[in-house]
Amino acid sequence: TSYLKAQLRPHNPEESFEDWVSNRFGYRLYQHFFKTYTEKVWGIPCSDIRAEWAAQRIKGLSLISTVMNALFKSRGLQVKSLIEEFQYPRLGPGQMYERMMERVQEMGNRVLLRHRVIRLLHDGSRVRRVVARTPHGEQEFPANHVISSMPITGLVKSLSPAAPAAVLSAAGQLEYRALLTVNLLLNVEEHLPDTWIYVHDPQVRVGRVQVFNNWSPYMIPDPKRSSRGLEYFCTAGDDLWNMDDAALIEMGKREMRHLQLCDPRDVFDAFVIRMPGCYPIYDAHYREHVEKIRAYLSRFDNLHPVGRAGLFKYNNSDHSMLTAFLTVDNILGAHHDVWAVNADDEYLEEMSESR
Repeated sequence: TSYLKAQLRPHNPEESFEDWVSNRFGYRLYQHFFKTYTEKVWGIPCSDIRAEWAAQRIKGLSLISTVMNALFKSRGLQVKSLIEEFQYPRLGPGQMYERMMERVQEMGNRVLLRHRVIRLLHDGSRVRRVVARTPHGEQEFPANHVISSMPITGLVKSLSPAAPAAVLSAAGQLEYRALLTVNLLLNVEEHLPDTWIYVHDPQVRVGRVQVFNNWSPYMIPDPKRSSRGLEYFCTAGDDLWNMDDAALIEMGKREMRHLQLCDPRDVFDAFVIRMPGCYPIYDAHYREHVEKIRAYLSRFDNLHPVGRAGLFKYNNSDHSMLTAFLTVDNILGAHHDVWAVNADDEYLEEMSESR
């Protein structure tokens, strides 16, 4: 009934995530299958999340398209957001970046780890030097080009001389959600068929569960063992972020028992990883703040923000890497608009699969 109502009297214009999903699934399905998980991720009501987030991440998805996908996917009628096959590194995404680092070094270049950029010294049109905090104190490095994947908020604040007050204010009003993972190692063989499970249950705080064995069997070298990667979305500094590791692990075990995804008695080891600045929040005013920052950064002809955090754009990894590829092309003379990557939400896995 709510779906038919949405088709007859849709929200127009579609301003929020709630509007976008309700128009395509009806309000009842929105409440059951989208609202709780989405609000776990973002920490704000779905009515405050801009509709373009849904347009980027789940474009083409609706009740009809989902049913058609289930019934006719063997005929090639597959929704972009529901792709089932993709390439994955044997040992996880980190293996890919480690190999990239090795290739860079093999080509005679240096990769400096444990160096945190704290200032970008500029003359108003070019960044001249980069100041980093290193294990040996502060160091300066000359800069021909600066490709930055740090959060755009930190990039603005690192500029010296300082950015105009209006730009600093815009950066100060952009927010990111953080991610922490509670990783449980189990003394039993894997029995779940899924790679990941989205958790809509409002009685638990976990938002998504990764089953690493099913991403790649090489992720867990002993086939008689398995794992659960529990993803918790939070804000750096909040109660969840500040909870100590032991308490997080115990909460994770309780929630896995509640969801019947594993028996806590099978856990033989566990650890926690905290990652700040993972998810740019698309609130009601983010777009105007980003545009103000983008306009200011455009005056620097050798400063190139890339990636999800660097562009404040909720891209997938493939789109984020593409922004870096296109930036290199631009340095070599091309004129790509990296801010437009993912504007039509064409997933690169699908492009590859269709070739």
